[in-house]
Amino acid sequence: MPLNTSNKSILFIALPIILGSAAQQIIGLSDSIFLYHYSELDFASIGLMSVFYLIIASTGYGFSKGGQIIIARRMGEGDIKSISKSFYTLLFFELALAVLMFLFMRFGTEWFLKFFIKSERIYEHSLMYIQIRAYGVFFSYTGISIIALYTGIAKTRFIIIDSLILVISNLILNYILIFGKFGFPELGIRGAALANNIAEAIGLIVYVIYIIASGGLKKWGLEKIYRPEKSLFLSILKLSSPIVGQSVISIGSWFLFFSLIEIYLGERALAISNLIRNVSLILTIPSWGFSSAINTLVSQLIGMRKRMGVMPIIHRTANINLIISMVLSIPIVFFPTTMLYPLFGGDDMSLILESKNILYLLLVNLILASTGMIYFNGLSGTGASAYGMKIQAAVFLIYILYVFIVLEYGKGSLILAWSAEIVYWIFIVFFSLRYLYSKKWYGKIF
Repeated sequence: MPLNTSNKSILFIALPIILGSAAQQIIGLSDSIFLYHYSELDFASIGLMSVFYLIIASTGYGFSKGGQIIIARRMGEGDIKSISKSFYTLLFFELALAVLMFLFMRFGTEWFLKFFIKSERIYEHSLMYIQIRAYGVFFSYTGISIIALYTGIAKTRFIIIDSLILVISNLILNYILIFGKFGFPELGIRGAALANNIAEAIGLIVYVIYIIASGGLKKWGLEKIYRPEKSLFLSILKLSSPIVGQSVISIGSWFLFFSLIEIYLGERALAISNLIRNVSLILTIPSWGFSSAINTLVSQLIGMRKRMGVMPIIHRTANINLIISMVLSIPIVFFPTTMLYPLFGGDDMSLILESKNILYLLLVNLILASTGMIYFNGLSGTGASAYGMKIQAAVFLIYILYVFIVLEYGKGSLILAWSAEIVYWIFIVFFSLRYLYSKKWYGKIF
């Protein structure tokens, strides 16, 4: 399908990725929902640890984005052999990285987390989760390599099927392992970690079966396993390292934010913040999907020598994403007890009631984030990921300084702490648009 700046072209690439992104968000959300009904301690702990693991996952995802951009560029050029070489170089790199991450999570987190967690109970339950979750990094990193391939070549439909299988598996396993159903032991937060690992393994197996059954091995030159090429590795590393840095800084700021909430305001405020985070994850599902799509769309357009189409397609994608995000957000923000009851309802609705004022603030943030994520990822799609990292680093410092000042001198106001998200996205939007309109990216070659 020829790429252009039409809404149809944008949705053709984006919708399957949105559903794939929804699956990943639902997995994290299901952990929180089941643990919300299991114990407030585990619910608070998973809020902190899910963000921590997201840093691990985003590191692998960031490297895959670099590979995805290169694969998309080669697809635009019609170079199938280079697509397969790029994929295998990315895959071997991801597996080596997975080993390092596994060792860190198994043997380094006991020391590392002591610097960020004050409550002994939160610390102990966090370790229960992360040291089991460590085993899933191998399935996760391999899976995102395959997703990078199929997103880069704009063949994203199967992501829907695999995502459904992943979600259903995770939901069933969470129910069984957290609460100890059907003769299985009651594992609580450890059951959530184990359920995630098994579900990701199932998802990976299904991806491999699909590649073989659909003839993808031959069509995309994957029947021959290429050794990692130094030039390709360096190209992926050059593009990916800033993207990884962006992800680690972005999500790391969330981890520090949650850590400061726990230290300054305690376990209850951490539980409320985890509820807000889960609502935010639901409402940014379209943004994550369109953000990934814009990487492919921008890179392929440049590969086809259609640079004049880049800004129109970024603007169209941002507008579509904003409309969809607002349609989802407004009912939840203004009627939280009704809309959130199926997920977080029960005899005690106090967490939802205490979060209402922050939800109004969240709506403002979502308006900025739904456009900011598109502009920022469009910038990465042009190959200007190093500049993107500079933006993230500068905004990160402003964000963390703001949160610290508010918590230290703002009389423990949780709503003031959450206003930092608005500050964050204002700067992201400003710097991203400033670079895109400068046209400095016109000369980027890789």
